[in-house]
Amino acid sequence: MRQGRLGRWYLVAVGLVALTLLAALAMLGIERAVRVNALTETRAEATNQAALLAAGLESELNKFSLVPRVLAADPEVAELLGGQGGGSAVLNRRLAALAQQTNAAAIYLMDARGTTLAASNWERPDSFVGSRYGFRDYFRGALRDGTASEFALGTVSRRPGLYLAQRVGPAGAPSGVVAVKVEFDSLERKWRDAEDGVFVTDAGGIVLLASNPAWRFRAAASSAPASAGRDPARDAVRFGVAEPQPFALPARNAASPVRMIEKIQPIAPVGWELHLLADPAPRLSVALANARLAAVMALVLLMLSGAAAWQWQRQRQARAAANVAAQTALLREQLQQANRLATLGQITAGLGHEIRQPLAAMRVYAENGERLLAAERTDEAAANFGKIAQLAGRIGEITAEQLNFSRRSADEPRAITLAEVIDGSLLLLRDQIRQKGLTLERPAADLAATTVRARHVQLEQVLVNLLQNAVQACAPGGQITLAVEAEGQQVRLSVSDTGPGVPADLRDTLFQPFVTSKSDGIGLGLAIAREIMRQLGGDLLHEDAVHEGGGPGARFIMEMPAA
Repeated sequence: MRQGRLGRWYLVAVGLVALTLLAALAMLGIERAVRVNALTETRAEATNQAALLAAGLESELNKFSLVPRVLAADPEVAELLGGQGGGSAVLNRRLAALAQQTNAAAIYLMDARGTTLAASNWERPDSFVGSRYGFRDYFRGALRDGTASEFALGTVSRRPGLYLAQRVGPAGAPSGVVAVKVEFDSLERKWRDAEDGVFVTDAGGIVLLASNPAWRFRAAASSAPASAGRDPARDAVRFGVAEPQPFALPARNAASPVRMIEKIQPIAPVGWELHLLADPAPRLSVALANARLAAVMALVLLMLSGAAAWQWQRQRQARAAANVAAQTALLREQLQQANRLATLGQITAGLGHEIRQPLAAMRVYAENGERLLAAERTDEAAANFGKIAQLAGRIGEITAEQLNFSRRSADEPRAITLAEVIDGSLLLLRDQIRQKGLTLERPAADLAATTVRARHVQLEQVLVNLLQNAVQACAPGGQITLAVEAEGQQVRLSVSDTGPGVPADLRDTLFQPFVTSKSDGIGLGLAIAREIMRQLGGDLLHEDAVHEGGGPGARFIMEMPAA
């Protein structure tokens, strides 16, 4: 039993370990799938966002690129460059109004030597009017190619911006250059508020625009190398630094499990690249938290389902066990009833004899009574009728005991005196005892009055079975002894006989079903008797009888709780 229990616990432990490992593997698989999905979604979103930001920046650049082209063909610009017209005052106001309409930082006109003749900021302290910009790449490039652009710091304002320039006049005889300065402060603020990180690099890999101002004018490692072939003096004029410092992507957060994602989008027509940085950690954290929560909920539901199934199985087993117990109890009661009826069948002949004798005596007394009445001897006739009533009462006791013994025992245990049980049992077996000439020794009256707690019919069934076995075991003239012992809460009623005793080869299996020394017995009487006594909280035991003459014999002891 212990080994079986340990084996079951071992299987349970192995099952729990296996279930834990499967749950861990499932969680790892789920987290891996969630991680891949979160990274894929972040990359896709970053790609779309980078395309939108690049399209917005290109739209701005295209809008501003038209301004210098239109002004280069303006008659007032040509007149001012040719020394005609009423001067620059009218053009200054036009350029100021145009700059306000387009949100340009500055619009200005330079002659062929790079001297500013008119500007939108003409009335401000940092006005470009009179300043010379012939050294600027955008100025020289516009004179040479017709149009040019350059991103650089302003020589007066020291604010970075993109300069878009357009030549005025033919390539062989240019008369000047129109330039528009575009600043991206508002755009960078939007990037700073909305994105994890955005920056724009030129063809040489220098950061021109950035959501973080500290990144500007650094050489981005993710773009083309910017150190080779650069002119430090030219970079100092354009960017304010002779040697741009390397720029690496921002270090990821220590709490972030993955690196930041970088998406690059080209910007036409200036040859720039927009870099969008996306941190997948927030999306990944949310996805992992949701996945873990879903896994925990699934595990809880699985455990609840398992517990419900286990509870249902236990209830089912309990119901099955209750049904089996009920059926077993019913079968046990039916078997006991069958045993009682079989016993009653065996003693029926004796009961018939017990009834025939009183009936014959009653007939004799009745006939004598008639004759006594005819002779007017009424007193003697009345005495005969009294004897008839006594004999009828005797027959009533026998038949009542017979019916009581044969009925099913549905009553609950109650306080019963052993005298009741002994008298009822002897009433059924008196004829058998008398026919064999056996001597019956009853316990003393005070001991027979001992009260026990039992069912009357069942207790009587056991005693009748033991007495009948004793009668069958004894030779004619033998002796049966009934004895009562009370010790604490235990009462012992023993039945001893002077028969040959129980054979040695049957003593160990005496109370097992179908074990008997009788040629015509089926071996159920003692097994049922012991079962009844154990149901009543007692037991049925066997030992060798001890007689004064030292002869053999058997002694069966009914142990039961005192009332």
